[in-house]
Amino acid sequence: MNNPKFGVVVFPGSNCDHDAYYSLHKVLGYEVNFIWHKDNDLKESDVVILPGGFSYGDYLRTGAIARFSPIMNSIIDFANKGGYIIGICNGFQILLEAGLLPGVLLKNISLQFVCKDVYLSIENSDCNFTKGIGKERILKVPIAHGEGNYFADEDTLNELEDNQQIVFRYTSSDGTNSENYNPNGSANDIAGIVNRNGNILGMMPHPERCCDPVISKTDGSLIFKTLVNNILN
Repeated sequence: MNNPKFGVVVFPGSNCDHDAYYSLHKVLGYEVNFIWHKDNDLKESDVVILPGGFSYGDYLRTGAIARFSPIMNSIIDFANKGGYIIGICNGFQILLEAGLLPGVLLKNISLQFVCKDVYLSIENSDCNFTKGIGKERILKVPIAHGEGNYFADEDTLNELEDNQQIVFRYTSSDGTNSENYNPNGSANDIAGIVNRNGNILGMMPHPERCCDPVISKTDGSLIFKTLVNNILN
Protein backbone atom coordinates (compact mmCIF):
# COMPACT_ATOMS: atom_id res chain seq x y z
CA MET A 1 0.00 0.00 0.00
CA ASN A 2 1.20 3.48 -0.82
CA ASN A 3 0.27 6.40 1.42
CA PRO A 4 -3.21 5.52 2.81
CA LYS A 5 -6.24 7.46 1.61
CA PHE A 6 -8.55 9.06 4.15
CA GLY A 7 -12.26 9.62 3.66
CA VAL A 8 -14.10 12.17 5.82
CA VAL A 9 -17.86 11.60 5.98
CA VAL A 10 -20.05 14.71 5.89
CA PHE A 11 -23.46 14.56 7.58
CA PRO A 12 -25.91 17.48 7.78
CA GLY A 13 -24.70 19.27 10.91
CA SER A 14 -21.10 18.04 10.80
CA ASN A 15 -18.85 20.92 11.83
CA CYS A 16 -15.47 19.24 12.24
CA ASP A 17 -15.28 17.74 8.77
CA HIS A 18 -13.13 20.59 7.47
CA ASP A 19 -11.00 20.47 10.63
CA ALA A 20 -10.24 16.82 9.85
CA TYR A 21 -9.59 17.58 6.17
CA TYR A 22 -7.27 20.47 7.01
CA SER A 23 -5.22 18.53 9.55
CA LEU A 24 -4.96 15.36 7.50
CA HIS A 25 -4.32 16.96 4.11
CA LYS A 26 -2.92 20.46 4.62
CA VAL A 27 -0.85 19.73 7.72
CA LEU A 28 0.03 16.02 7.52
CA GLY A 29 0.01 15.70 3.75
CA TYR A 30 -2.29 12.70 3.29
CA GLU A 31 -4.75 12.22 0.45
CA VAL A 32 -8.24 13.04 1.73
CA ASN A 33 -11.70 12.98 0.16
CA PHE A 34 -15.01 14.20 1.52
CA ILE A 35 -17.77 11.57 1.46
CA TRP A 36 -21.37 12.78 1.38
CA HIS A 37 -23.77 10.96 3.73
CA LYS A 38 -26.21 10.08 0.94
CA ASP A 39 -23.55 8.35 -1.13
CA ASN A 40 -22.55 4.70 -0.97
CA ASP A 41 -19.03 5.04 -2.36
CA LEU A 42 -16.18 5.28 0.16
CA LYS A 43 -13.87 6.44 -2.65
CA GLU A 44 -11.30 3.70 -2.07
CA SER A 45 -10.55 5.05 1.40
CA ASP A 46 -8.18 3.08 3.60
CA VAL A 47 -9.27 5.02 6.69
CA VAL A 48 -12.71 6.54 7.22
CA ILE A 49 -13.24 9.44 9.61
CA LEU A 50 -16.64 10.10 11.17
CA PRO A 51 -16.12 13.68 12.34
CA GLY A 52 -17.50 15.67 15.22
CA GLY A 53 -20.43 18.05 15.08
CA PHE A 54 -24.17 17.79 15.46
CA SER A 55 -25.34 15.35 12.80
CA TYR A 56 -28.97 16.06 11.93
CA GLY A 57 -28.96 18.69 14.65
CA ASP A 58 -28.73 16.00 17.37
CA TYR A 59 -32.51 15.68 17.09
CA LEU A 60 -33.98 12.56 18.69
CA ARG A 61 -30.64 11.41 20.17
CA THR A 62 -27.02 12.10 19.25
CA GLY A 63 -25.98 9.93 16.32
CA ALA A 64 -29.33 8.12 16.17
CA ILE A 65 -30.44 9.56 12.83
CA ALA A 66 -27.00 9.61 11.19
CA ARG A 67 -26.75 5.90 11.92
CA PHE A 68 -29.42 5.38 9.18
CA SER A 69 -27.70 7.49 6.51
CA PRO A 70 -27.09 5.54 3.27
CA ILE A 71 -23.30 5.79 3.69
CA MET A 72 -23.49 3.80 6.93
CA ASN A 73 -24.30 0.59 5.07
CA SER A 74 -20.99 0.94 3.25
CA ILE A 75 -19.18 1.87 6.46
CA ILE A 76 -20.53 -1.16 8.32
CA ASP A 77 -19.47 -3.42 5.45
CA PHE A 78 -16.07 -1.71 5.38
CA ALA A 79 -15.69 -2.21 9.14
CA ASN A 80 -16.66 -5.87 8.96
CA LYS A 81 -13.95 -6.39 6.33
CA GLY A 82 -11.31 -4.90 8.64
CA GLY A 83 -11.28 -1.34 7.30
CA TYR A 84 -9.99 1.32 9.68
CA ILE A 85 -12.47 3.81 11.12
CA ILE A 86 -12.03 6.68 13.56
CA GLY A 87 -15.16 8.19 15.08
CA ILE A 88 -14.47 11.49 16.80
CA CYS A 89 -16.97 13.02 19.26
CA ASN A 90 -20.26 12.89 17.30
CA GLY A 91 -18.59 10.25 15.14
CA PHE A 92 -18.06 8.15 18.27
CA GLN A 93 -21.74 8.57 19.11
CA ILE A 94 -22.67 7.37 15.61
CA LEU A 95 -20.44 4.29 15.90
CA LEU A 96 -22.19 3.39 19.16
CA GLU A 97 -25.65 3.88 17.64
CA ALA A 98 -24.63 1.70 14.68
CA GLY A 99 -23.52 -1.09 17.02
CA LEU A 100 -19.93 -0.97 15.75
CA LEU A 101 -18.75 -0.24 19.30
CA PRO A 102 -20.40 -1.17 22.63
CA GLY A 103 -21.98 1.22 25.10
CA VAL A 104 -23.73 4.59 24.94
CA LEU A 105 -22.89 8.23 25.56
CA LEU A 106 -25.01 10.14 28.06
CA LYS A 107 -25.21 13.80 28.98
CA ASN A 108 -22.17 15.11 30.81
CA ILE A 109 -22.53 14.65 34.54
CA SER A 110 -22.45 18.45 34.92
CA LEU A 111 -25.34 18.74 32.42
CA GLN A 112 -23.24 21.43 30.73
CA PHE A 113 -21.36 21.60 27.45
CA VAL A 114 -17.64 21.26 28.17
CA CYS A 115 -14.97 22.77 25.92
CA LYS A 116 -11.36 22.63 27.10
CA ASP A 117 -8.06 20.77 26.80
CA VAL A 118 -7.81 17.46 28.63
CA TYR A 119 -5.04 14.96 29.23
CA LEU A 120 -5.22 11.36 28.04
CA SER A 121 -3.28 8.32 29.17
CA ILE A 122 -2.63 5.57 26.64
CA GLU A 123 -4.11 2.39 28.09
CA ASN A 124 -3.51 0.15 25.09
CA SER A 125 -0.19 0.81 23.40
CA ASP A 126 -0.41 -2.28 21.17
CA CYS A 127 -3.26 -1.33 18.84
CA ASN A 128 -2.57 0.26 15.46
CA PHE A 129 -3.85 3.64 16.64
CA THR A 130 -1.23 3.92 19.39
CA LYS A 131 1.57 1.41 18.79
CA GLY A 132 4.67 3.54 18.48
CA ILE A 133 3.53 6.53 20.53
CA GLY A 134 4.75 5.03 23.80
CA LYS A 135 2.62 3.91 26.74
CA GLU A 136 4.10 6.52 29.07
CA ARG A 137 3.17 9.43 26.79
CA ILE A 138 0.37 11.67 28.09
CA LEU A 139 -1.53 13.37 25.27
CA LYS A 140 -3.06 16.84 25.52
CA VAL A 141 -6.18 16.96 23.33
CA PRO A 142 -9.23 19.29 23.32
CA ILE A 143 -12.81 18.22 24.00
CA ALA A 144 -16.05 19.97 23.03
CA HIS A 145 -19.22 18.06 23.85
CA GLY A 146 -22.40 17.97 25.88
CA GLU A 147 -22.95 14.21 25.75
CA GLY A 148 -19.60 12.53 26.31
CA ASN A 149 -20.40 10.53 29.42
CA TYR A 150 -19.54 6.97 28.36
CA PHE A 151 -21.75 4.33 29.93
CA ALA A 152 -21.96 0.55 29.65
CA ASP A 153 -23.18 -2.22 31.92
CA GLU A 154 -20.75 -3.91 34.26
CA ASP A 155 -20.25 -6.96 32.04
CA THR A 156 -19.41 -4.79 29.05
CA LEU A 157 -16.99 -2.67 31.08
CA ASN A 158 -15.28 -5.82 32.32
CA GLU A 159 -14.98 -7.10 28.75
CA LEU A 160 -13.47 -3.81 27.63
CA GLU A 161 -10.93 -4.01 30.43
CA ASP A 162 -10.13 -7.71 29.91
CA ASN A 163 -9.76 -7.38 26.13
CA GLN A 164 -7.67 -4.19 26.33
CA GLN A 165 -10.26 -2.30 24.32
CA ILE A 166 -9.91 0.85 26.40
CA VAL A 167 -7.37 2.94 24.49
CA PHE A 168 -7.55 6.32 26.23
CA ARG A 169 -8.53 7.45 29.73
CA TYR A 170 -8.93 10.95 31.11
CA THR A 171 -6.06 11.70 33.44
CA SER A 172 -3.95 14.48 34.90
CA SER A 173 -0.90 15.91 33.16
CA ASP A 174 1.26 13.48 35.13
CA GLY A 175 -0.92 10.42 34.50
CA THR A 176 -3.00 10.38 37.67
CA ASN A 177 -6.51 8.95 37.30
CA SER A 178 -9.15 10.68 39.40
CA GLU A 179 -12.71 11.92 38.99
CA ASN A 180 -11.20 15.40 39.26
CA TYR A 181 -9.73 14.94 35.79
CA ASN A 182 -12.78 13.25 34.26
CA PRO A 183 -14.65 16.06 32.44
CA ASN A 184 -17.94 14.28 31.80
CA GLY A 185 -18.42 11.43 34.27
CA SER A 186 -17.46 8.62 31.89
CA ALA A 187 -17.33 5.18 33.46
CA ASN A 188 -13.78 4.14 34.34
CA ASP A 189 -12.56 7.51 33.00
CA ILE A 190 -12.99 6.16 29.45
CA ALA A 191 -12.13 8.63 26.68
CA GLY A 192 -11.69 6.21 23.77
CA ILE A 193 -12.21 2.55 22.92
CA VAL A 194 -11.62 0.11 20.07
CA ASN A 195 -13.61 -2.89 18.88
CA ARG A 196 -12.45 -6.46 19.50
CA ASN A 197 -10.67 -6.58 16.13
CA GLY A 198 -8.85 -3.31 16.77
CA ASN A 199 -9.79 -1.59 13.50
CA ILE A 200 -12.43 0.82 14.84
CA LEU A 201 -11.57 3.64 17.25
CA GLY A 202 -14.14 5.84 18.94
CA MET A 203 -13.04 8.78 21.06
CA MET A 204 -14.63 11.93 22.46
CA PRO A 205 -11.53 14.20 22.38
CA HIS A 206 -10.65 15.89 19.06
CA PRO A 207 -7.19 14.85 17.75
CA GLU A 208 -7.86 16.70 14.48
CA ARG A 209 -7.88 19.98 16.43
CA CYS A 210 -4.34 19.57 17.71
CA CYS A 211 -2.20 18.65 14.72
CA ASP A 212 -0.82 22.00 13.59
CA PRO A 213 2.49 23.39 14.95
CA VAL A 214 1.13 26.88 14.22
CA ILE A 215 -1.11 26.59 17.28
CA SER A 216 1.60 24.79 19.29
CA LYS A 217 -0.62 21.74 19.72
CA THR A 218 0.38 18.58 17.86
CA ASP A 219 -0.42 15.60 20.09
CA GLY A 220 -3.41 14.66 17.95
CA SER A 221 -1.19 14.15 14.94
CA LEU A 222 0.50 11.27 16.77
CA ILE A 223 -2.66 9.17 16.48
CA PHE A 224 -3.00 9.70 12.72
CA LYS A 225 0.72 9.28 12.01
CA THR A 226 0.92 6.16 14.14
CA LEU A 227 -2.02 4.56 12.35
CA VAL A 228 -0.53 5.34 8.95
CA ASN A 229 2.88 3.96 9.96
CA ASN A 230 1.32 0.76 11.29
CA ILE A 231 -0.82 0.29 8.20
CA LEU A 232 2.20 0.72 5.94
CA ASN A 233 4.30 -1.66 8.03
